[in-house]
Amino acid sequence: MTEAATETRSVVIEREFAYPPERLWRALTQPHLIEEWLMKNDFKPTVGHRFNLRGEWGGVLDCEVLAIEPQRSLAYTWNFTHEDAAYDLKSVVTFTLTPQGTGTHLRVEQAGFRPSQKQAYGGAHAGWKQFFTKLDELLARAE
Repeated sequence: MTEAATETRSVVIEREFAYPPERLWRALTQPHLIEEWLMKNDFKPTVGHRFNLRGEWGGVLDCEVLAIEPQRSLAYTWNFTHEDAAYDLKSVVTFTLTPQGTGTHLRVEQAGFRPSQKQAYGGAHAGWKQFFTKLDELLARAE
């Protein structure tokens, strides 16, 4: 296998939120809040915890918490098993929170898309933008 065949791509979405890191952290780590902006889940903020994200589209993502630095960063696997290699995905999602004045800069990176997964890559790029919009709406309602 050539080096080019093993290269992967990442989707990176960044956004400024008008809320402090503590507030975003709760939305990223409390299952009932995660469900409101992302998907149904059985998440626990514990390294090594295995959980599922269940999409409205019927898919189930197998996840495992890899790293937690409270109010700063969170990383977990985001794996989707599919018979079509274009959608069979093993990736890692990392959230990074950076205080900005009275708000927070939130960066999400989903790493692990193979070059042949153009549609999954495009779907993730659009999906994370929608998730961030729903997250902002959730935070505004919680005020």
